[in-house]
Amino acid sequence: MSGSAILSVRDLKISVRTDEGVAQILDHVNIDVAPGRIVGVAGESGCGKSTLIRAVLNILPRQTRIESGEILFNGEDLLKLSARDMQQRIRGRAIGFIPQDPYLALNPVFKVGTQLMEILRWHGLPGEAAATGSGADQRTRHRNHLIELLQAVQVPDPEEALERYPHQFSGGQRQRVLIAGALACQPELVLADEPTTALDVTTQLQILKLLKELAERFNVAMLFVTHDFGVIAQLCDSVSVMYAGQGMESGPTRTIINQPLHPYSQMLMRCHPDRFTDLEGIPGQVPSALNPPDGCRFHPRCPLARPECRQKRPRVVARGEQKVACVLQSEEVQ
Repeated sequence: MSGSAILSVRDLKISVRTDEGVAQILDHVNIDVAPGRIVGVAGESGCGKSTLIRAVLNILPRQTRIESGEILFNGEDLLKLSARDMQQRIRGRAIGFIPQDPYLALNPVFKVGTQLMEILRWHGLPGEAAATGSGADQRTRHRNHLIELLQAVQVPDPEEALERYPHQFSGGQRQRVLIAGALACQPELVLADEPTTALDVTTQLQILKLLKELAERFNVAMLFVTHDFGVIAQLCDSVSVMYAGQGMESGPTRTIINQPLHPYSQMLMRCHPDRFTDLEGIPGQVPSALNPPDGCRFHPRCPLARPECRQKRPRVVARGEQKVACVLQSEEVQ
């Protein structure tokens, strides 16, 4: 584990049993998130990004098998914690979560205030015991805390907003409410699973700016999953590029955007309209997790693939501030 990392994912390998066979979802993934920093996880759909988020929260399907690895949060392996510990000490309290779809994440039959108060009722604030059966003073303190949070995420008229139902908010406002919920217990880390995907471009930009401001204001670390490098460029301090469950490249965002080393990272850049006018797609498609190729999983689509790419997975090598798993950067393979 990196000494400065609040979250350190090490050698994580995950598979899932299905009716069609065993799907290899994650293949020895490594990611570090330092306190107060925003780390992006980028890649196409089907690359295992959301599975990584669910593994950290320990909300994987029952058919899932952790084949190897550890997930260290403040030095404690989350994979070894009981369901009770995860529920009471970690999930929602020390680690917040912003879901992908603001239209599905809130219960339509309960007021927003009721749903946000429920988070604090179960977990309380730092230094405060869980609030089940708490008195009026504690409920008032929680309500005032939520009003301050809604003000921080720029929800108009926060007091009145607590009395409204989800359908009375726009998509952008709902996402702000969900962000407030993720920050309610003042967590050290927030996990965001493509939280701007369902929003229009203008609202998306507002949410990204808000997330960056809140991360700095509350000194919270963030692991942000997205398929959009434009989002990565605006929000994240560093990025880890994933493909078909494997880590391809990682490093500072600006460095990887301007000087990507892995062929997959380079081809992703050429798909982005903000950087190239002569857009080029990536031939082929992400391989099925039921039958992934040996070696580097990108080699069937890689124009620079070598025979050794098909045999063993390239080892990760350091190139300045970047880390990359590609034989073009090292002739050695693990």
